[in-house]
Amino acid sequence: MKKVGNKVVVVGVGAVGISYAYSMLNQGHCDELVLIDLDTKRAEGEARDLRHGMPYAASPAKIYVGGYEDCADADIVCICAGVPQRPGETRLDLIDNNLRVFHGIVTAVMKSGFDGIFLVATNPVDILSYATWRFSGLPKESVIGSGTVLDTARFRVCLGNEFNVAPWSVDAVMIGEHGDSVIAVWSTAAVAGLPLKDILEQAQDGQERMDKIYNNVRNAAYEIIEAKGATSHGIGMGLSRISNAVLHNQSIVLTVSALLQGEFGEEGVYIGVPAVINRQGAARIIDKPLSEDEYARFRQSAELLRGYQRKVEDFLAAQG
Repeated sequence: MKKVGNKVVVVGVGAVGISYAYSMLNQGHCDELVLIDLDTKRAEGEARDLRHGMPYAASPAKIYVGGYEDCADADIVCICAGVPQRPGETRLDLIDNNLRVFHGIVTAVMKSGFDGIFLVATNPVDILSYATWRFSGLPKESVIGSGTVLDTARFRVCLGNEFNVAPWSVDAVMIGEHGDSVIAVWSTAAVAGLPLKDILEQAQDGQERMDKIYNNVRNAAYEIIEAKGATSHGIGMGLSRISNAVLHNQSIVLTVSALLQGEFGEEGVYIGVPAVINRQGAARIIDKPLSEDEYARFRQSAELLRGYQRKVEDFLAAQG
C-alpha cells in the first residue's frame, strides 16, 4: 500500500501500544497506522477490532499489520515493545533485557531506510531513548522518549484536584528521570499566574500537602501496576499528544525525554525536560529556571541516568 498522509508505525501491540493506537485513531491524528508485533495473530485481531471502529472515528485511516519494511516511509515509529514492569520492579530493573530487544528493533527499522521520528515508550524510557539514538545514528532531535509527559499529567491532575480547577488550567511540570528520582518543579507551578508553592507554604499543612501530591505522582505507576497489571491509557494518550505535535508541526512544549547538550547544566544525557515538539521532533529544549534545590535534585537524577547509559555503551562495545 502507498502512504497516504501521515503514517505511523507501532512496534509492540501490548497494553501501551494498543492504547496509543486507539488514541491516535480516535482523535484522528494519522491517516495510516501499521501494527508490528511478534504475535501476528494478536496483531491481526487488534487491527481488525480497530478497523471496526472507523465509522465512529474522527477521520478515516488505513489500519493493517505489517513488517519493518513498512517503516521506510513512516513519519513516526513508536516503540512500545519490550519486557514489561512487574509488581515490585523499578523501571531501571528492565534495562538489560530491553537493550537486546531494542537493538533488534532499531536495527530492523533503520534497515528499511527510515528517516522519520522515533518515539520511545518502553521503560526505562530515558535509557532506551538514549539507546535508540545510539543504535539508529539519527540526529538527537529525531529520537524522543515519552519522558515525564505522564508524570506531568499526573502532577496537573493532582494539583487540579487540590485547587478545584481543570488540570489543563494548571501550569506545572515534572522533570528528570521517569522513575523514582523524578522532580516536581514547584518553583514555577501556577494556576492563572498564582504561584502554587507560595499558596501551599502559607497554609499550616502546606508542606504535608506538597509531599502528599509528589508521592501520589511518583508512586502512581506502582499502584496502578499492582491493581491492573500495567499502566496503559494515560501513557497512550500522552504518546498520542506528542505524535500530534510532531505530525501537525505544532511547536508546543511537552516534557519529553531528550538529549541535553549543556541545557540545565548537563551534557550527554537523555532525561525528561520541557521541549518544543514539531515536525523536527524535539526541536529545542526549554532551559527552564529552577530553584537551587530543584537544580541539585536534577543533577542527581541526571547522574543516575548517565551511569545507566554506560550499559548502552558496554552493549555496543560487546557488539563489536
